[in-house]
Amino acid sequence: MLEIERKFLVNSDAYRAEAYDEIEIIQGFLNTDPDRTVRVRLTGSKGFITVKGRTDADGTTRFEWEREITPEEARNLLSICEKGVIRKIRYLVRSGNHLVEVDEFYDENQGLVIAEIELQKVDEHYDKPEWLGIEVTGDPKYYNSQLSKYPYVTWKKQ
Repeated sequence: MLEIERKFLVNSDAYRAEAYDEIEIIQGFLNTDPDRTVRVRLTGSKGFITVKGRTDADGTTRFEWEREITPEEARNLLSICEKGVIRKIRYLVRSGNHLVEVDEFYDENQGLVIAEIELQKVDEHYDKPEWLGIEVTGDPKYYNSQLSKYPYVTWKKQ
């Protein structure tokens, strides 16, 4: 029940041509406490509820528990989430033996594009596509829970 991932800004839209699928995601947070973040997500015809624990010191690893729920349950829970629902399109790209998930954000996070690579081990080797830019693993301002409260438009020019 551990999630290990590296997170990067994206420096071009070349990932779109490499993507084998794209998914619209709407998500909100029932709780944004770093010790126990509770997320509700609607992805097309599926709903999910996810609990995440505090990220470790290097920002790569944390507890994650997720269960599928009905789309109706997800919509009902989204209606009571904290302020700041996030909308994004996720592009799925294969890179070597790994899946890279590239999120293009909308609304108040318009212009932000982040890629994540999930790993089995913290020191696992992965192929880095050319369009991956600066690594932001462990930088809390890029956590979706923080983007819901402090959106990109409020700090991108700072």
